[in-house]
Amino acid sequence: MSDATPDTANPPKSEREVALARGSFPHMLTITTRWADMDIYGHVNNVVYYSYFDTVVNEYLMRRGVLDPERSPVIGLVVETRCSYFRSLTFPQSVEAGLRVARLGGSSVRYEIGLFGDGEATAAAQGHFVHVYVDRETRRPVPLPEPLRAVLAPLAV
Repeated sequence: MSDATPDTANPPKSEREVALARGSFPHMLTITTRWADMDIYGHVNNVVYYSYFDTVVNEYLMRRGVLDPERSPVIGLVVETRCSYFRSLTFPQSVEAGLRVARLGGSSVRYEIGLFGDGEATAAAQGHFVHVYVDRETRRPVPLPEPLRAVLAPLAV
């Protein structure tokens, strides 16, 4: 038996994530909040932040011609997601969604997103999600297509 016992009176302090600066994200997209985004507490509901994440990623891919949601033979499925909240967003407000790529793997991509209120220097919320790219029909992982890899490379940090 070990003499070491956990110090339950003084648990280790967890370090709070730091809000990233606007300049940390190479791609920005302005998203306008909607009345329907609000919850009873007077701010954008937490689940809506994830829709903003999805919007900035898919807008980037579609505008660069590497995603056709109806016909692309390779599609990204979300397998992991996370969000940290620092300040509330509200309606009416413009939100700038920043996008970067933290990891470009063989068949997966870890996207990181920062959400910035009007002119704010640091993120009101930030998080990530991981896409695993799969064959549309079989849903089995496939290597990232080269055109996809090429448009994501400039976002890599």
